[in-house]
Amino acid sequence: MTHLQAGLSPETLEKAKVELNENPDTLHQDIQEVRDMIITRPDIGFLRTDDAFILRFLRARKFNHFEAFRLLAQYFEYRQQNLDMFKNFKATDPGIKQALKDGFPGVLSNLDHFGRKILVLFASNWDQSRYTLIDILRAILLSLEAMIEDPELQVNGFILIIDWSNFTFKQASKLTPSMLRLAIEGLQDSFPSRFGGIHFVNQPWYIHALYTVIRPFLKEKTRKRIFMHGNNLNSLHQLIHPEILPSEFGGMLPPYDMGTWARTLLEHEYDDDNEYVSDSYNMSFKDVEKSLSPKSMKRSQSVVEPGVLKHIDKDDENTQPLLSLD
Repeated sequence: MTHLQAGLSPETLEKAKVELNENPDTLHQDIQEVRDMIITRPDIGFLRTDDAFILRFLRARKFNHFEAFRLLAQYFEYRQQNLDMFKNFKATDPGIKQALKDGFPGVLSNLDHFGRKILVLFASNWDQSRYTLIDILRAILLSLEAMIEDPELQVNGFILIIDWSNFTFKQASKLTPSMLRLAIEGLQDSFPSRFGGIHFVNQPWYIHALYTVIRPFLKEKTRKRIFMHGNNLNSLHQLIHPEILPSEFGGMLPPYDMGTWARTLLEHEYDDDNEYVSDSYNMSFKDVEKSLSPKSMKRSQSVVEPGVLKHIDKDDENTQPLLSLD
């Protein structure tokens, strides 16, 4: 075991070896092979290339050097292409703070039986008058950045439960393809985490409709890990034991305190509230949508072929609500 594996339990070390092909004897060589590929992407600013940082990308891609580098490149490319999202990228940013305090995301204290961290989202908590969907995405990405520092979670990964109870048609109508695609690219294509399952509960019919729209943008592996439970919490409990779930999910624990994870990140600044208007970086909502349209938002590039992938989609087709109230 090298110093890079010092944070892993014996059980997780074995899991990393068997499931991720992690070999302590070749670990430094594996990392260097990924680092050596950086020269193939001079268009990207690789702001961090230390051993521990590159290792999390290798673990996320089961030590496939090429795929690990592709993910590393997409991680920095995503941030490079969406600079406004990562300005003031900290828990005290007003929009991020409001989202965190409303439980975006919530993080359960107990791990599941595979050692995975459980994230929960209560969709109806989204107060669109106080913060945007972009703020929610930023809060989730910031939270993942904090949690992925734990080497145990780099190996064991995460699961996500989204409760759609009381999420209104009006709220759903605010979602647009460009915003959802931005979220997919940020979480699926550009972050070194292993998601073992995404569970929808209490989803209304219009969430099924939204899923049909975004499904083409999901990798096949991601599609296989999305579970639509509806009101059948028994099917959820077959995969996640009720002993570690709050009562909202039919679990045996008390109701989830939405501020739990926010207090962890914000500490003494949790109660220091400032007036915040949801203008998303002093831009109008229309400007935000325009900046996220496919012509402004570049898809992930190939590893060895720098260049912008062009879209034939029209801006207005990608900035209109997926569900119309008309």
